[in-house]
Amino acid sequence: MQKKSKMMSHYYQDEDKLYVSVDCIILGFNGKEINVLIIKRKFEPLKGERSLMGGFVRCNESLDETVMRVVADYTGVEDVYMEQVGAYGTVDRDPADRVVSIVYYALIDMQMFDEKLKKQHNAEWVNINNVGTLILDHNLFLDDTIRLLKRRTSNRPVGFNLLPEKFTLPQLQSLYEAIYQKPLDKRNFRKKILGIDILDKLNNKDKSASKKGAYYYQFNKKKYDNLLENGFNFAFI
Repeated sequence: MQKKSKMMSHYYQDEDKLYVSVDCIILGFNGKEINVLIIKRKFEPLKGERSLMGGFVRCNESLDETVMRVVADYTGVEDVYMEQVGAYGTVDRDPADRVVSIVYYALIDMQMFDEKLKKQHNAEWVNINNVGTLILDHNLFLDDTIRLLKRRTSNRPVGFNLLPEKFTLPQLQSLYEAIYQKPLDKRNFRKKILGIDILDKLNNKDKSASKKGAYYYQFNKKKYDNLLENGFNFAFI
């Protein structure tokens, strides 16, 4: 592939050259709030400043492959749900050079996060409401991501990607409340989510919060896919 690229490069030799990067908003849920992974940048410019994760697109990579590489490098987690937020190409957005950034968000189960990587990358999980100032236009990236996540969770079950494989209904409700930043009526929430019939109830309970305990559930993707084939509309919130 590299050889082909070199042979054909003369076709565009009169065009300007620029860099293409991928920035990743890595989101996790700690049981009460949505968190974003933040690092302190290790290189100039803006070394030591707070930043989102990112990397330059390599010649032999697609955009999705770059995102998967960056997410795996910083979290140790592979095969995650991710979605493109948009492209950001203001001419002077990066003081180092002309860089166009393609922004994605990735949803991970924080229990799968490799804690050793926190020290390696000088990273920390931060509540999305307490992020503070990030480098360049990274605050804009995060704001746009949260707006998109709210839209997605209202019509797709993407939020399940932030939960462990098995979860309780109180945990699921807490997740939606964290995303939408508002309380939800317990009875209405349960009636709606169970009425969709995309959850499998398990026989065991989580008794960490009460003696009575709460049953665990699992998301059934096969049921959801079958519903979609029959024209189902996941209008949840």
